[in-house]
Amino acid sequence: MSDKLKNFIIRTLSGAVMLIVLLGSILLSQWSFALLMAVIAIGGMWEFYRLAEKAGYAPMKILGVFTGLVIFSINLSLMFFFDTEADGAGTMLIIAALGSLILLVPLMCICELYRKSATPIANIASSLMGALYVALPMSLLLVIPMLLGNGVWNPWIVLFYVFIIWANDVFAYLFGITLGRHRLFERISPKKSWEGFFGGLAGAVAMGYVAALILEASTAAWMGLALVAALSGVFGDLVESLMKRSVDVKDSGNIIPGHGGWLDRFDALILSAPFVFVYACVYAFIF
Repeated sequence: MSDKLKNFIIRTLSGAVMLIVLLGSILLSQWSFALLMAVIAIGGMWEFYRLAEKAGYAPMKILGVFTGLVIFSINLSLMFFFDTEADGAGTMLIIAALGSLILLVPLMCICELYRKSATPIANIASSLMGALYVALPMSLLLVIPMLLGNGVWNPWIVLFYVFIIWANDVFAYLFGITLGRHRLFERISPKKSWEGFFGGLAGAVAMGYVAALILEASTAAWMGLALVAALSGVFGDLVESLMKRSVDVKDSGNIIPGHGGWLDRFDALILSAPFVFVYACVYAFIF
């Protein structure tokens, strides 16, 4: 068996397992989905901190991950808040988490006093960046379906958001390998083309249209969401490639055989989530 075929089989099998785990966690309950997002957030932060170390910095990994989990807990608390029977508990959890978050930033500064590092500013910045870049977007995924579902958890909203991201990737790849001639961002990602970019957008918007039909929601709203998710998702891929190139690594990790690390697999979702969250807030206000 050739190495190329072996790698294809490994990539296919690990992708299938990952798909089953993701779909299963979403369909089982909002809490199983939250648990999976927390695992991905922790893994993604750890990979980010390793990239920062390769760049010559010394992030406070444990404190950074804890900061990310505090941010995650704030949005987890909002899931309680959407439940009218849990308003009091949700409010208390949010207050406690915000109080902890306020103290964590100065705590990082104090800890850096005793580390005797030559890059204290970069250490503190990279520690915070890991939480903001990875944990914050993953935690926003807990709230987005509640906003789009009028405060009610609907797993199909999450599934269609994921399908939109995947449709963008698949169609970008297909259009890129068949029609790709003009480079999109050659300095960062030599294989990406403008043809693939527009093909990905078309696929994502088409999936948004399908989502609106099945969910019996506003077609314009879901096609707009798909456009926002796809556009920001493309930049998510480019941003992660930029960080990896800066430290000369191919993958952010090797947790997923054939796919690389958490950041490699969920880079588009990570960068698109804040944009989709703001879009969902506007959607909830209008509709």
